[in-house]
Amino acid sequence: MKFIYEFIGTFFLVLTVGMTVMHPHGAGNFAPLAIGAALAVLVYAGAHISGAHYNPAVSISIFVRGQLSFADLLIYWAAQLMAGATAAYTTIFLKGGLAPTPIQLNPTHALLAEFLFTFALCYVVLNVATAKETKGNPYFGFAIGFIVLAGAYAVGAVSGGAFNPAVAFGITLMNLSIWSNIWIYLVGNLLGGVVAALIFKATHTHET
Repeated sequence: MKFIYEFIGTFFLVLTVGMTVMHPHGAGNFAPLAIGAALAVLVYAGAHISGAHYNPAVSISIFVRGQLSFADLLIYWAAQLMAGATAAYTTIFLKGGLAPTPIQLNPTHALLAEFLFTFALCYVVLNVATAKETKGNPYFGFAIGFIVLAGAYAVGAVSGGAFNPAVAFGITLMNLSIWSNIWIYLVGNLLGGVVAALIFKATHTHET
């Protein structure tokens, strides 16, 4: 059941990204608000079943933190990427075709931006949703949603603001980004997740 929840949550996250970012009838400057809100409520909906990762970078961070098995990590990744692809094709169908013009990125700038805000996202997830000191808090979903919202506004124009390989896969299928950019998201996002987990473990030795 937890893998189904990961699929559902990732699907609606990527669908929200596609429907609010892709023209025609995109949400323009309000897109990050919709994406952050969707992520927040989806986290609340699925956290008690799957942990509500909806992001391969978050999953690898939880794996390095020691709260996800390697077997589950691989299945989470499969569910998340399948959901990203399904959401992408759903968006293409609803929008009537591919995005006409993909974003143009400076690889160095985009890589750093994706690393920094994926690190920030995973750092927030680890501290508000997995730390013993914050266990049972009522704000974890909105903390996670708001860091994505902030990141999208801060560096969306630099990197596209994916912070999530499943989102990156989805936007590439939609032609919002080109295939030659995919490595930027994979490296930046997964590395950000790993570094966040290593710092969390180093500062929470009583929990590991």
